[in-house]
Amino acid sequence: MKRVDDFRLRFGKQELVPIVIGGMGVDISTAELALEVARLGGIGHISDAMVQTVSDTRFDTKFVSQKLKQYKANVASSDKSDVHFNLDVLEEATRNHVGRTMEAKRGDGLIFINCMEKLTMNAPRETLRMRLTAALDAGIDGITLSAGLHLGSFALIEDHPRFRDAKLGIIVSSPRALAMFLRKNARLQRLPDYIVVEGPLAGGHLGFGMDWAQYDLATIMAEVLAFLKTEHLDIPVIAAGGIFTGSDATAFLEQGAAAVQVATRFTVTRECGLPDKIKQEYFKASEDDIEVNTISPTGYPMRMLKGSPGIGDGIRPNCEAYGYLLDAKGNCAYIDAYNREVELHPTAKKISVKDKTCLCTHMRNFDIWTCGQTTWRLKDTTRRLADGSYQVLSAEQVFHDYQFSTDQKIALPS
Repeated sequence: MKRVDDFRLRFGKQELVPIVIGGMGVDISTAELALEVARLGGIGHISDAMVQTVSDTRFDTKFVSQKLKQYKANVASSDKSDVHFNLDVLEEATRNHVGRTMEAKRGDGLIFINCMEKLTMNAPRETLRMRLTAALDAGIDGITLSAGLHLGSFALIEDHPRFRDAKLGIIVSSPRALAMFLRKNARLQRLPDYIVVEGPLAGGHLGFGMDWAQYDLATIMAEVLAFLKTEHLDIPVIAAGGIFTGSDATAFLEQGAAAVQVATRFTVTRECGLPDKIKQEYFKASEDDIEVNTISPTGYPMRMLKGSPGIGDGIRPNCEAYGYLLDAKGNCAYIDAYNREVELHPTAKKISVKDKTCLCTHMRNFDIWTCGQTTWRLKDTTRRLADGSYQVLSAEQVFHDYQFSTDQKIALPS
């Protein structure tokens, strides 16, 4: 019976264990997690979501407080069009995060960074170019383009000296999205080095509508593989979303996937950036505790635990400090929702906003508990301790369980 370790992900002559850890933000896929996965021979992701905040936390910079100080006079205004990121600071924060991670890298694996197009930052093109360029400058092994079609992202870095050297990949949820990306970038004569096909059971933002349950990863994978064959393209395809066991992973590898991308089981590892008390919430969750809603200002449906403290919270928009989801005109759907509730309840000391959330602030504070659909199964991967809590796992144990397990078995920690 085959297992994941019987397969290898190949980039040219380089061979890797075909396990990729997804790039969960904000600093949930930590440098420590990515470094451990690279040491074990796979691919670990870090995320550039709210990278200035990550830099402040990890390297004692003061980027967020400096931005807030600069725009403090605008805090009470609903007009955020003048609140901009300093591109030099954005570059420094990205170099901090990526550069120091790459300096610490050991082993034969790779470290990629997940870059979300939907982090528009009140200057979508300029800030995205800077994030991509700075990551390449800092030596990242590869960049995964996520949360958007990224039709123009390759063009933003086509003049960079590492444009054809670094591994560049795209996340899609349909062959149609892939075809659009390839058609748009045909003039660059630069194909993606890999394609992540993300199904409807993934965590966080989804590439589907609220009809997500009508789709399944195996079918989408088959369609993408058939499309690539028709186009005579040999690009590694990585299956993602809902792959909970080594046997699940092996099934996709046998289907033709070059690797699998997993994340849910790594949210409860020691190396993950979630606070320990929230890891326990993930362990305790039942299937009924998981929902897909539309409270994200990005417009994408989002999967999370119903008990997330940020759901329904009516905090004042904190764009002066953060503002990562401000569009090209300085708008955000949460600002509109917040102002509507303030107008409806002018004398209330505290309001509730049900339909949207201040995603920047709540992700920064770990108050939106994004999760995969299989999170409710996490309790079956560990042991319950005498005090009623669940034993937190190591990334190495989870990685090896994916790599070597068979027959849908999961090895419990010793």
